[in-house]
Amino acid sequence: MRISTSKGKTTTLYYIIKDYTKNGKRSTKIIDKIGNIQKITELSNNEGIDCKTWLNNYLQEYIKKHSNEKEEILIRKNTEKLITKGERRSYNVGYLFLKDIYYSLNLNEICKEIEEKHQFKFDLNNILSNLVFSRIIFPSSKLKTHELSKKFVEFPNVKLENIYRGLSYLSSEMDLIQEKIFENSLKVINRNSKVIYFDCTNYFFEINNEDNLRKYGINKQHQPSPQVGMGLFLDGDGLPLAFNIYPGNESETKHMLPLENKIVSKFKLKDSKFVVCTDAGLCTDEIKKYNIEDGRGFVITQSLKKLKIEYQKEALEATGWRISGDFKNVYNINGIEEDETLYQKYKNTLFYKIIQTETAHVKQDLIVTFSFKYKDYNKSIREGQITRARNKIKDNKNNEKILIRHHQNDYRRFIKETICIKDESLIEKYNYNIDENLIKEEEQFDGFYGLTTNLSDDIETILKVVKGRWEIEESFRIMKHDFLARPVELSREDRIKAHFMTCYISLLIYRILEKKLNNKYTTTQILETLKSMNVLELKGDGYVPDYVRTDLTDDLHEAFDFRTDNEILTYKNYKKIFDQIKN
Repeated sequence: MRISTSKGKTTTLYYIIKDYTKNGKRSTKIIDKIGNIQKITELSNNEGIDCKTWLNNYLQEYIKKHSNEKEEILIRKNTEKLITKGERRSYNVGYLFLKDIYYSLNLNEICKEIEEKHQFKFDLNNILSNLVFSRIIFPSSKLKTHELSKKFVEFPNVKLENIYRGLSYLSSEMDLIQEKIFENSLKVINRNSKVIYFDCTNYFFEINNEDNLRKYGINKQHQPSPQVGMGLFLDGDGLPLAFNIYPGNESETKHMLPLENKIVSKFKLKDSKFVVCTDAGLCTDEIKKYNIEDGRGFVITQSLKKLKIEYQKEALEATGWRISGDFKNVYNINGIEEDETLYQKYKNTLFYKIIQTETAHVKQDLIVTFSFKYKDYNKSIREGQITRARNKIKDNKNNEKILIRHHQNDYRRFIKETICIKDESLIEKYNYNIDENLIKEEEQFDGFYGLTTNLSDDIETILKVVKGRWEIEESFRIMKHDFLARPVELSREDRIKAHFMTCYISLLIYRILEKKLNNKYTTTQILETLKSMNVLELKGDGYVPDYVRTDLTDDLHEAFDFRTDNEILTYKNYKKIFDQIKN
């Protein structure tokens, strides 16, 4: 605090002002109006001292009185004065919790290493951090992100062209970034590497022409557009481990093993004898053979429809079923279903049988499970799909062609098409009915679930591994629907890959945040809370919270050991938070 003067036409006014710093820029604010020179002269004469000494004494008394940071701050506002045009007054502070994790993973140091290697001058850390925070809180295009990141208290001073240049450098160091992040994460949170999960998804692009990366292929969203594929490994607790991006027309089986080999050779896993769990689309001999080396194991879901006839017959046989923990009795599921008393007793029970099988390279067990509850679920889903198929046929009054899909979850697979010629014009007409044979074929698999494994663990341990697969589906859902990983407003291959690199980092940071909150809250609750955590700036004084304090915000502050929900936080207090995060 210091004395400042303002000279007018008829007099000189004296004020107490204070300096403050925001985003590295110094400014001043008037905090007390002392009076004009005539008043000060009169007061100093009454005390028998000169004006300079009186002003100094006044300043020291004021500082002494207001030196306690916990003292109430009085805000003076003018009801007639307009706010400054174009000046931002509201900022988001929810990103600070993400920033804490970002710096704990030493991503700033990784960016520094890339800068030194490639010798460019712009701040890559500033670019990456704001791309990540914006992807989680304000997901949008890179151009929009450049504007939205100004909502953060520490808004970045970044040129748009450098954001795109930064993406190219991030793409060139994707392997390095993933290795370093995993290594650094070991110091932040426990990583369960006893089990790792793998799955793939695809992202389509609103373009017509293919290029080296974006290719036409089988799309899970049934979009007739070029796409890219993403393979993702998670650890046993659902935390991202590694990922890759590949052309959209290539099989996922081609890209799992190269990525897994990187994990085995370069990542410092606590347990290199891990178990890989993946879905039936990756149930190949090559993958199984690789995962029985060096003490590793596999648990891979198995489509019972694709089994050899002799194995399928044994798997679906009503006899030979057991219950976990019961080593004496063997059950007949048809006999149970026909007896109402037995059915009520066992309707929520999981039955299993183990069938020893062998491929060209691998000895394995086929584990088949059956549940009456799961059977009812399968039946209910199918009946709903058949109803939709019947309605589709009923609404097709002009016998127009129906696009039939054969995907296992598409209701149109139950529609059977017959082409007939109705008149002399040879115009083809289409007759449609329900494929009853397909319904009967699918009914025989209701309630059954299969997997293959080389493990010799008890059935409960193996099934527990499989249950963890939901985490990877949830991760894809978060990236697609919450982080809006697509549409991707980029065309260069390197920048597209870097975009998914930022999505991957965002997913890891978010998942760690969930763990720090003890998985108490849903994704929607967490993201909406982070987005809502705004503060209103009072120039020269600090920031006032403009959000609702809840159990979730309290848990965030407790988990990260800083608070943004005091009635007002001075610039000095916020600087302490920034320094705490970075250190």
